Amino acid sequence: MNPSLAETLSVGLLALVLVCAVVRPRGWAEAVVAAPAAGVVVATGAIGWDHARAEAAQLGPVIGFLAAVLVLARLCDDEGLFHACGAWMARTAAGRPRRLLAQVFVVAALITAVLSLDATVVLLTPVVFVTAARLGARPRPHVHACAHLSNTASLLLPVSNLTNLLAFAASGLSFTRFAGLMTPPWLVAIGVEYVVLRRFFAADLDAGARAPQVDDPPELPLFALVTVVCTLGGFVLASAVGVSPAWAAVAGALVLAARALAQHRTTPAAIVRSASPAFLAFVLALGIVVRAVVDNGLAAGLAHLVPGGSGLPALLGIAVLAAVLANVINNLPAVLVLLPPTAAAGPGAVLAVLIGVNIGPNLTYAGSLATLLWRRIMREHDSEVDLRVFTRLGLLTVPAALGAAVLALWGSLQLIGP
Repeated sequence: MNPSLAETLSVGLLALVLVCAVVRPRGWAEAVVAAPAAGVVVATGAIGWDHARAEAAQLGPVIGFLAAVLVLARLCDDEGLFHACGAWMARTAAGRPRRLLAQVFVVAALITAVLSLDATVVLLTPVVFVTAARLGARPRPHVHACAHLSNTASLLLPVSNLTNLLAFAASGLSFTRFAGLMTPPWLVAIGVEYVVLRRFFAADLDAGARAPQVDDPPELPLFALVTVVCTLGGFVLASAVGVSPAWAAVAGALVLAARALAQHRTTPAAIVRSASPAFLAFVLALGIVVRAVVDNGLAAGLAHLVPGGSGLPALLGIAVLAAVLANVINNLPAVLVLLPPTAAAGPGAVLAVLIGVNIGPNLTYAGSLATLLWRRIMREHDSEVDLRVFTRLGLLTVPAALGAAVLALWGSLQLIGP
């Protein structure tokens, strides 16, 4: 295909895929448009078969890992893990919304880091909404915390976010080294978010709440909790011996699935649905469309914009570019586009990309699929999100958290080394 025509077609199809993912006309799944778009770029020659196969081969293990983590999170919810978290927050908040906000931050940060941001958005947000209602507290600060932490708190581990999984493979880091380098940015970014949200929603938090009726605490699902802890240990062990951490996620999901099937609490069809096959197909198709855009000129254009080196100014420039790109074309395509030109600069540059694409989406609805999904969940609870409130909060949190996280990353690179 003519290069100019291939570039126009690829960019146009990417825009169409992203718009349909945001709007979801007639309630269509994201893959309904993305899969045919991927077929078009391959069939017309906008991307060669070799490049399409290479992209599919690169995304295959990542998609398998994502499916296992989604199943693991859903089965943990079936075991009652998220309900137990909500009951604990309701009891210990004791009618104090500020304490509840702190608890939401702790729980959401840990769930996002270990079970991925999808678990925070899909499973924790409804629990937080119900918990706030039970206390008679205004839900806005607490549910906005879930939305922001589903992005910001996903910095810690390779398994916390699909973007992390993609970057982990390109970084050349071990699981533990990745976590070690990203722990300071993770802590600093969460701290900035907490300070800003406390001040931004001061009126809601000062409105008070009532102490909940004292009920018997639900039984802690120890089996699910131990399985999650063992799975996390499996991530570390697998990385240390050179095995894909995906196998640890698969093992954890299989253990919980076998227990649930033996107790007749689920069915094989329900387990398959919990893996979100349509979303997995969307990720694969989107990757192929983005690869077509990269092959047809975007890579060359970005090469002039990506700062060189691994010093603090370069890392900050990379993170800002990644944040802007995430809000323009969504964070998943942004990381796919930015990895090739930044991987050559070393792990520090790749991690700076992650800071940009994970914190940056808190600025707009379209920045990440997680935020779009969170907005949908809010509507299901008859609570429409005010765009002005979301944007003002993003303008206050994103620049501060982004700058602080990059500075912390630079510091951890100096101490630990790339």
